[in-house]
Amino acid sequence: MTLSLTLVQGAYIVAGLLFILALAGLSRHETARGGNRFGIIGMAIALVVTVLAATGGVDAAPLGAGGADREGSGWVGLLLVVVAMGIGAVIGLDRAKKVEMTGMPELIAMLHSFVGLAAVLVGWNSSYEETQYPAIHDVEVMVGVFIGAVTFTGSIVAFLKLSARIKSSPLMLPFRNWINLGAIVAFVVLTLVYVLLPADSVALRASILGLVTVIALALGWHLVASIGGGDMPVVVSMLNSYSGWAAAAAGFLLGNDLLIITGALVGSSGAYLSYIMCRAMNRSFFSVIAGGFGVEGGTVSDEVDYGEHREITAEGAAELLTSARSVVITPGYGMAVAQAQYPVAELTRQLRERGVDVTFAIHPVAGRLPGHMNVLLAEAHVPYDIVLEMDEVNDDLKDVDVVLVIGANDTVNPAASEDPTSPIAGMPVIRVWEAGHVIVFKRSMATGYAGVQNPLFFRENSQMLFGDAKDRVEDIIRAL
Repeated sequence: MTLSLTLVQGAYIVAGLLFILALAGLSRHETARGGNRFGIIGMAIALVVTVLAATGGVDAAPLGAGGADREGSGWVGLLLVVVAMGIGAVIGLDRAKKVEMTGMPELIAMLHSFVGLAAVLVGWNSSYEETQYPAIHDVEVMVGVFIGAVTFTGSIVAFLKLSARIKSSPLMLPFRNWINLGAIVAFVVLTLVYVLLPADSVALRASILGLVTVIALALGWHLVASIGGGDMPVVVSMLNSYSGWAAAAAGFLLGNDLLIITGALVGSSGAYLSYIMCRAMNRSFFSVIAGGFGVEGGTVSDEVDYGEHREITAEGAAELLTSARSVVITPGYGMAVAQAQYPVAELTRQLRERGVDVTFAIHPVAGRLPGHMNVLLAEAHVPYDIVLEMDEVNDDLKDVDVVLVIGANDTVNPAASEDPTSPIAGMPVIRVWEAGHVIVFKRSMATGYAGVQNPLFFRENSQMLFGDAKDRVEDIIRAL
């Protein structure tokens, strides 16, 4: 089936607009569902048109439009593509049904690696093509392979860290920053050599491209391995950006305008989100790009004696809540692990029915990826208007009667603002300790993901409620 160039370009414009509407919709809770639909429709249009154009050909295709100006591979090619897509769809649906919300971050990291690998394969395949502008094409090949390889191995390391298959502590090699810089310089030099080599030096050009691939794979591994576990939410966001730029690079190589647009949208939005999260963690955005922006020497538990902690029962917590006028709930990854969002939503409903003002305080890096807590609460049908960001609640916490810290640790650690020697010093946190009473839901007194002890647990107005968060919240509901 041969498509007209006008039809293909028109479909790509429509799909691109739908992707922009999807991003706009996903920026707010109320419109997120509609934004997701826009994205699905746009991707369906893009896939159908691209497959038909690639296998059937495009009439009046401009010279140098990648695969668009070829005759197409006919029904055999279409069948092979559809079969491959079907296999991928079955695997994807199976994984999507089985993955828990706690496993979503590592699943996303692994999906990013697929984008990177695809960019590498596209780059290698395109390196053997003849084009009208060989120098520009050669640069596109090298950049596409480099970004794709960095994304591939970086995402794999992120997956391994998030799934606890390897230690979350940062890899602290000597001269690590110089290693990263050396890899970038080597890439630039090899790219210049690759461009200057004559086209008939096939073996030498392939060797240089292979060397760049190896350097990029090693750099991607080292960039993410050098980052501590507490900073992984920013890493996931940054890898999302990298995958977008890798897709854009593949778009240039394939002459696919929509892939360029889509990659640029993902890359730029991911970079901006990373910038926001870096501010939330008091990190340098450029240090994120360079890698190894974790704390020198790693984040380890300190041995300061903060005194003894106090404990509270579910009945005691229920008594505090019923006598409170205002309650703030601060969730963290522990809530996701315990799947406590549903009883938390029920507790919220009952307290509001009693006239208690209940709001949620969400730290930008709560959980293992951006928006993790927001998705969990939306899943449990917590009203959007009471789910607030850190900056919206911090100044009002001194007037709050009770704060429930459910599975959060590093994002409510007062050491970040009070101890300049702390590994997380300078990181903006939710100042829960300013409230009248703080109840901390934890399984034990162990440190959080960043490996830093939390002096909040030992404050006079703080009490610990130990055990599974879901069970303890259900106990409080029964006690109410």
